[in-house]
Amino acid sequence: MSFPRKVQIVEVSPRDGLQNEKEIVSVKIKIELINRLADAGVSVIEAASFVSPKWVPQLADGAEVLAGISKHPNVSYPVLVPNLKGFENAVAAGAHEVSVFTTPSEKFSQKNTNCSVQESIARIKEVVDAAKGKQMRVRAYLSCVLGCPYEGNMPPKKVADLAKAIYEMGCDEISLGDTIGVGTPLKTKEMLHAVLKHIPVTKLAVHFHDTYGQALTNIYAALESGIAIVDSSVAGLGGCPYAKGATGNVATEDVVYMLNGMEIETGIDLRKLVEVGRFISLQLGHPTQSRVNRAFVV
Repeated sequence: MSFPRKVQIVEVSPRDGLQNEKEIVSVKIKIELINRLADAGVSVIEAASFVSPKWVPQLADGAEVLAGISKHPNVSYPVLVPNLKGFENAVAAGAHEVSVFTTPSEKFSQKNTNCSVQESIARIKEVVDAAKGKQMRVRAYLSCVLGCPYEGNMPPKKVADLAKAIYEMGCDEISLGDTIGVGTPLKTKEMLHAVLKHIPVTKLAVHFHDTYGQALTNIYAALESGIAIVDSSVAGLGGCPYAKGATGNVATEDVVYMLNGMEIETGIDLRKLVEVGRFISLQLGHPTQSRVNRAFVV
């Protein structure tokens, strides 16, 4: 069985992880979280979001966060943008890489962004065109690729068709997200098989939530399919405000521990990562969701 020799972890806790926190997290804590993650060896950290503060008040301070972090030369700090206005705000704040998002689920699109899937694709096209004009990298998130809280199971062909359209538009990387954590290894492989007919494996990432405790097994299945980019969130922070019952992202500590055991390189110091997880959990006032963190002796 052949697995990637190296896996890139995309750390999403400062954005996807914190967006559901009810209490506003200070800019200072967000900056320290990002700096500590970089110090632990994380090479891609989604630092902020430039969505409307009306919709996600927790992320209204993106410009301040981006201005305050210690930018490591070997670390990327992408930010999430919903549309051209968000992109322009991100560029003004000094962003060098952006992420966009859509979904194959029509109902989820309406609930999440109050627009149809086709309208979301049109918004993405505007961002991609503007970003390419500035030689900026664009990542795309596809939500609900294995199931939707409103539409149920998601047909792999539907996911593959949307991924193909987004890729051909010019997105550099596509992250396939199991937003409500209903996926299983077989479903994961079937979905990836459909998508891989249209997109090179090097351009794909996976993004699993751990609602049913399946995230690590799904990541293993993705590794078997050749995927070498994995999204995760330190301490298992996160969820989905538009998906009832969706728990956090898979914990970065748990992913790194598994990959270490498979002799797959990540470049991340697990001990330091555990300390980051404990730091942010203490600041937020709730226990870590990472089993490795709970068991690990620093």
